[in-house]
Amino acid sequence: MRGPYGGHMQRRKFIKLVGCGAVTWPLAVHAQQPTKIKRIGLLRAAQQPEHELAAFLRALSEHGYVQGRNFVLVPQVGDGSAARLPELAAALVNQEVDIIVTEGTVSVRAAAAATSTIPIVTASAADPFMGGLVKNLSRPGGNITGFASMERDISSKVFGILKEMIPALTRIAVLATRPIWALFAPGQDQAAKALGIEYGFIDMPQPEAVGAAVRQALAEGAQGAVMRGSPYFSSVQRRLIIDSAAEYRLPAIYERRDDAERGGLVSYAPNVEDQYRATAEYVVRILAGENPGGLPIQQPIKFEMVINLKTAKALGIEIAPTLLARADEVIE
Repeated sequence: MRGPYGGHMQRRKFIKLVGCGAVTWPLAVHAQQPTKIKRIGLLRAAQQPEHELAAFLRALSEHGYVQGRNFVLVPQVGDGSAARLPELAAALVNQEVDIIVTEGTVSVRAAAAATSTIPIVTASAADPFMGGLVKNLSRPGGNITGFASMERDISSKVFGILKEMIPALTRIAVLATRPIWALFAPGQDQAAKALGIEYGFIDMPQPEAVGAAVRQALAEGAQGAVMRGSPYFSSVQRRLIIDSAAEYRLPAIYERRDDAERGGLVSYAPNVEDQYRATAEYVVRILAGENPGGLPIQQPIKFEMVINLKTAKALGIEIAPTLLARADEVIE
């Protein structure tokens, strides 16, 4: 069956409630219609891919929220710099939005610094505790809830995938903006130790600096790279990262499946469209009156691996049949 990205795969449900089993939605939420125009704030460091936003809006419409009829989207979107997030979050508060939807732990912390009363829902966050803002995953309390990405598990998997692709690999470079280094370090320390390899962070303050970052990675002996920070980069900026990795022949793994579809070697991550659909359901429940602090932080149980075989061949990498068999999609 052909999926929404043009690849051959069947979408799988992947979200579970932490400690609460399957997600169920009260019938009253579905039946209740919004009584006034709601203002849904969207906090982004960079322009969101259209298919992700479309999935969010479709899910809202399925619950009776139609853009322009009973809600308006109030975006505050930056130019690819996480440093602007506090300014953008403050602007949403000044615009008196009813709820803030964002993605990424750094974004959540910026929103939380701007308001302690407006509900905040994140579609994904590397740290399920949101950098210490959440104390209990099943009942987070306060005004923050949403979805996490189980970073420790992801770090182990992405390092392992690169090691399988390049058996002689001994060092990995992690390219990321400095504010998110601490979020990934614990999981990556554990993964590197288990695999018997080394890794190092390389600062990539903006995607436009990727060329210098890749050259530094190669100079330090990296044979593979992990590209971090996709929630803070636009599609154009992510395209630049993919092209730079190809130019310098550095095998890299990415956080979005469409990065692999655009020419990246491999991606491994939860399905972002599914996350935004689930986020829309939380938004509906909160706008209907539920307390965000009572909605559990959810974590993915299903991840997708997409391998671009064409890119692998261009890099001279022969991928083991066992790894290809585990991929959700292989692009040829």
